[in-house]
Amino acid sequence: MYDIIIIGGGPAGLTAALYAKRANKNVLVIEKAIFGGQITFSPKVENIPGFLSLSGNEFAEKLIEQVLEQGAEVEMCEVTGISKNESFTVHTDGGDFEGKSVIIATGAKHRMLGLNREEQFVGEGISFCAVCDGAFFTGKTVAVIGGGNSALQEAILLSDLAKKVYVVQNLDRLTGEEKLQQQLKAKDNVEIILGTVVTELIGEDTLTGIKVESNCGRSDTLDIDGMFVAIGLIPQNEPFAEHIALNQWGYADSAEDCKTVTEGIFVAGDCRSKRIRQVATAAADGAIAALAACDYIDNL
Repeated sequence: MYDIIIIGGGPAGLTAALYAKRANKNVLVIEKAIFGGQITFSPKVENIPGFLSLSGNEFAEKLIEQVLEQGAEVEMCEVTGISKNESFTVHTDGGDFEGKSVIIATGAKHRMLGLNREEQFVGEGISFCAVCDGAFFTGKTVAVIGGGNSALQEAILLSDLAKKVYVVQNLDRLTGEEKLQQQLKAKDNVEIILGTVVTELIGEDTLTGIKVESNCGRSDTLDIDGMFVAIGLIPQNEPFAEHIALNQWGYADSAEDCKTVTEGIFVAGDCRSKRIRQVATAAADGAIAALAACDYIDNL
């Protein structure tokens, strides 16, 4: 019987584990993919307090090392649901775990374009992580879909590797930080295409091109070797909908106290309804959720 079971091993979940362990609680962290969450895909991070600059992967390694040093237990498996009796049972594809309280910190996954054969081309031309896969496209032509911070960071990194980088944004402007926009526009091998959407994927076994259409109806074909999709995230709260209220976008409808409609279940990080989703705000959520869970346990 664990005091607190934390579902998700990103900055929110790992910070929650750190605070819970320092409160002398028995903690289990369950992660299905990679400890550190989405931040591990960032090649360079400069807005985490205490670090002038480091990669997202380096930051994730520091986090998990700190949590393990405090004595938290970890499991690599996928959570499929939660049952509530006198305590909570967290069901996974690797067995069931019992806990007095649960913190859901599952974050969000990459949003897809919704095109025919898109899933087929993932890993065969379509990627979501330039730091992971960019080297495969050295000297080649790629497209980055999106215009926010993530897309601009991907495009900047790829511009140092690829021969040509297209940035395709559905809006008539880029929405990323001005500093990133300036860096991108200074690249000679980057072409920014605004007010345009991808309508079709071209290729047999691997992606060889995309068809695009502008807002004024003009169609074109871009011959590319790879496409990096960076158009946002989808919260991973479906297995817990029975126990937590979700808003219209699927995020946990929880206030700043990180509590849910079910006593003993808390939410933290990018899976929660909030305006700003950054490492700093995820870590803050983790601390708040952990302390709230500790209060809940102490008053059982």
